[in-house]
Amino acid sequence: MKIRRFSRIPKPYLTYPSILKEGFIQSFVKQKTDDVLPHVEYVVDDFYIRAKHLVAYNKVCGFDNDGNIPAIYFAVLSQALQMHMMTQENFPFTVLSLVHIGNQVKQHAYLPANQQYQLSCRFGTTQPHSHGVEFDFIIQVHAKNQLVMEGISTYLYQPEQQYFNQEISSLSHLNLHQQTTWHIPENIGRRYALVSGDFNLIHLHALTAKAFGFNQAVAHGMWSKAKVMAQLNLPEKYHIDITFKQPIDLPTTVQLQSAFDENKTQTHFRLLDAQNHVTHADGQWSALS
Repeated sequence: MKIRRFSRIPKPYLTYPSILKEGFIQSFVKQKTDDVLPHVEYVVDDFYIRAKHLVAYNKVCGFDNDGNIPAIYFAVLSQALQMHMMTQENFPFTVLSLVHIGNQVKQHAYLPANQQYQLSCRFGTTQPHSHGVEFDFIIQVHAKNQLVMEGISTYLYQPEQQYFNQEISSLSHLNLHQQTTWHIPENIGRRYALVSGDFNLIHLHALTAKAFGFNQAVAHGMWSKAKVMAQLNLPEKYHIDITFKQPIDLPTTVQLQSAFDENKTQTHFRLLDAQNHVTHADGQWSALS
């Protein structure tokens, strides 16, 4: 496997010209069909997170500034690596045809904000999906030669642009109870874009979102997961898995519901619209030993 090393997180906006150029060419040229992912790993060695950036991220997502880094923060940093991997390597899919459908995070220890870290990201495998091809990015974070965080971000490539909703899994067998409700303002996409570097036009404004088939701007999936995590009483070591179901139109009010499973080994949760009860995301978390 080829390894590319960096001394700092690369800027995600440097990939925008390549993504837009590819999207323009896609309008005239047949979509790619090869689904072999590059055997490459991008590694950022021995870096410290920027304290002001972490504070800004915590404020937008609802985390406390307690001296520790939320594990999902590293997943967000890895998205800059992912964008460069998709534009600098022989990536078989059109970036603008990707949908983020799921994310997993494992935290193996507290992540002090003043500690030095190594972040790595590589491609996982592909598998068929009813709407196209599904694939993963695999993320790892080390500190003092110890694995402290793992993540998987799952994307769907759709050869034909279409409005995609995940099938809704049934949690009816669980006694879900309302944990909290919060209002999501219209500008949350722009606020989150400033800290995450994800300036996808569907998140920024209703006018730009309509160009991609949405009636309103929609919230970032990784913001909604972070907001859910900030509401949960997560232990030092945990595994949390979320599946993104339907977009969150902005502005809106949502409810977070949760319940233990039958064996009380996992907590299931669901994020749904407070008015029409459409499920936007669901998942589960459990403590690690």
